Amino acid sequence: MSRVCELTGKGPMTGNNVSHAHNKTRRRFLPNLNEVTLISDVLGRAFKFRVSAAGLRTVDHRGGLDNFLAKARDAELSDKALKVKKEIEKAQATA
Repeated sequence: MSRVCELTGKGPMTGNNVSHAHNKTRRRFLPNLNEVTLISDVLGRAFKFRVSAAGLRTVDHRGGLDNFLAKARDAELSDKALKVKKEIEKAQATA
């Protein structure tokens, strides 16, 4: 399982550990991923995603999963999230 947020596309970054003697060794900064269940108001269903803590705050700020996916770019969404986005758009078009 890759360490990438399914909604924001945030992944691991690299940098250095720097000791007191200023020795540098490479390290990875991993995103804070959580397994969460988000509910779509339009579809009335729940979906499980691996989302970063910052991504979860963004979903909350934009007013839920439906509004977040409507504004999100397709390039940063996972395949599963893209599928949900298409379902929501289809349901909104018929309603």
